[in-house]
Amino acid sequence: MTKNLQWEFHRSVIDGEELILNGLNIWAYKWKDLRAYIHVKDPIYLQDHTMSIYEITDGVITVLFAAGEFSNMVWGIYLPVK
Repeated sequence: MTKNLQWEFHRSVIDGEELILNGLNIWAYKWKDLRAYIHVKDPIYLQDHTMSIYEITDGVITVLFAAGEFSNMVWGIYLPVK
């Protein structure tokens, strides 16, 4: 499911800072770790990072995203390209 997806940088966010994806605040739901990863470059400092792919759901809406810490409590969020 996640293998053939292309990913793009969405934004950086401070840990706990509201981030709404498809109507869901990512911090309000349990992140299901899909045990899949993407390799990206930090868009500012161009450092290599490995981001885990997660899924959140409210039972109706499901959101897929990749996330990882660029630095302490600063998360990079990536979304699949549609």
